[in-house]
Amino acid sequence: MPRERGRARSTPPFPVPLGRICPVSPGQSRGLEYPTWVYYPAHSRPPGWVDDLTSAVGGARSQIDTATVRGLTSDAVLRALAPGLKACGYQVEVGKRAGERVERPVLFGANGHERVRYDVDAMHDQLGVVVEVEAGRGARGKAVYRDLIRASLIVDARYLALGVMADYRHMSSGREVSVASFAEARAILDAVYASGRLRLPFDGVLLFGY
Repeated sequence: MPRERGRARSTPPFPVPLGRICPVSPGQSRGLEYPTWVYYPAHSRPPGWVDDLTSAVGGARSQIDTATVRGLTSDAVLRALAPGLKACGYQVEVGKRAGERVERPVLFGANGHERVRYDVDAMHDQLGVVVEVEAGRGARGKAVYRDLIRASLIVDARYLALGVMADYRHMSSGREVSVASFAEARAILDAVYASGRLRLPFDGVLLFGY
């Protein structure tokens, strides 16, 4: 349950360039096919931060590529992504204890004190980009819906970047089973944006499969 927090540091939104904000990761060049990603809505040109973030993901490929790496957890993936994200100006969760989490306000109470805060995996406050990374069973549909709703409620969130496994492999009845987590998440977002019945309060959503 969210706890009462003290007054937040004032971080008013202000216009910032949406072009590239960090260098390409060592050994990476733009336009590579890893990670696979889709930006929503489909009629909008992806802003420059998308290139930066996907380049940071590509820079960690040897540690997180689900085609070759097994047993990944969301915490392990986030640790691998942290150097690249921090280089781009993101604050990244480093642990679960107070002071290690990245918390952002959702509701304010008496005298402007933050009443409800949510944890996120990473956030770029100037761009308003919330980053959530899912792995394992957490990459299945319910987690995608949860991340969409929770991120929608965060004050000053303009974009959501959602990372899921390209393929989730696990053992079932003594044999390895593969679940196309990225394809499942993409189907959810395709339906949300195509139907128009659920209007998300974002300028855009990035889905990437690692």
